[in-house]
Amino acid sequence: MSAFIHMVTFTLHAGKDNEEAEAFLRESKKLLAVIPGVQDFKVLRQVSAKNDHDYGFSMNFADRAAFEAYNVHPVHAKYVAEIWESKVSSFQETDLVEYE
Repeated sequence: MSAFIHMVTFTLHAGKDNEEAEAFLRESKKLLAVIPGVQDFKVLRQVSAKNDHDYGFSMNFADRAAFEAYNVHPVHAKYVAEIWESKVSSFQETDLVEYE
C-alpha cells in the first residue's frame, strides 16, 4: 500500500494574520499532530492567487486505513465539532495517493 496524503485549505471567520487566526493555527497543530498515525503535520500559508483560501494543513499517513483511524479518532471528532465548525468559514479537502 502507498502513503496517503491528506490536505485541507481553508479560510477563517476571523480573517488572517491576526491573533485569533494564530491561536487557531497553534491549537489545531497541538491537537491534531499528536493523534496516532499522523506523520509530518504542517501548518501552511496559502500564497497562490488562484486559491481563495488563506491557510492549509498537510499531513501524511502510512496508508488509507491509518487516515480512516485518524478521521474517527475521538480527539479529531471533538476538534471538528467544537473548534473547526465554528472557526472555519470555507474549506477544501484533498486526499492523495501516489499514482502507480
